[in-house]
Amino acid sequence: MARYIAVRLALAVGVLWAAYTVSFVILYLVPGDPVAAMASGGQEGTPVSAEELAALRAQYGFDDPLLVQYGARLWSALQGDFGASVQTGQSVTSAIAAALPNTAQLAGSAFALAVVGGIGLALLATFTQVRWLKQFLLGLPPLGVSLPTFWVGLVLVQWFSFQLGWLPALGEHGWRSLVLPAITLAIPIGAILAQVTASCLQEALAEPYIVTARATGITRRAIHLQHALRNAALPVLTIAGMVVGGLLAGSVVVETVFSRAGVGRLTVTSVGFQDLPVVQGIVVFAAAIFVIANLVVDLLLPLADPRVTVGKAST
Repeated sequence: MARYIAVRLALAVGVLWAAYTVSFVILYLVPGDPVAAMASGGQEGTPVSAEELAALRAQYGFDDPLLVQYGARLWSALQGDFGASVQTGQSVTSAIAAALPNTAQLAGSAFALAVVGGIGLALLATFTQVRWLKQFLLGLPPLGVSLPTFWVGLVLVQWFSFQLGWLPALGEHGWRSLVLPAITLAIPIGAILAQVTASCLQEALAEPYIVTARATGITRRAIHLQHALRNAALPVLTIAGMVVGGLLAGSVVVETVFSRAGVGRLTVTSVGFQDLPVVQGIVVFAAAIFVIANLVVDLLLPLADPRVTVGKAST
């Protein structure tokens, strides 16, 4: 177990390094000058002297050769220092920490809805014996995956905010303002979980041991919940760990549509302002969430099914 955890941690470090390096290269290849944008306050055409630009570039280290910048910033990142925001001067870690609670609240609510709704839909679709209802329910997950998140959010706002007036459309006004963003973010994730769960349940229900269980007189509900669902849990658990990383990516769209403060909205603002240190910090943070979620899943798989060995929990 200790060796397995050490190997996984080494791979996690490699993933984080790759995420940092790739983001560094891509961001510095993007046309534009973040220092000029900072000096002008984001207003194009604002006159800034060459001396002022040179001083700012020296202050933020943008006047050094690219490899020197990479090495210095990577060394600082290894110590937990991702620099300061070009836009506000606030440290990157502080900016992410300030935005994280709202995003964590949104992501947690959306994940809970996705798990309950997705797995519940899959159970109902594979349990019902009404043919048209089964086909209808099994057709919902592919539809949920294909719908654009921003479109879903706008439709929900149009129905429940503008027409019915039940829920606020924008901002943060208690739990009521969290409902529509959480549903919007939960739909594609729940659809993925429903697809995987339904597929695994159908495969499990076709196994010979299920036929034997039915022959012994076990009820359909017991077979579904105690036998088929247990054997379908492993791939579902794996997919659940993978979609956790997608919650942060989805929050970028959802927080923008619903004008909510959070890591997603901070990402959009930072990209638009070419705030490279903040964008890099967010990329590494997202990669860390993905790595941690998958490591937790790898450690839970042997507990969920003793047939799974630690060394073969996942690939």
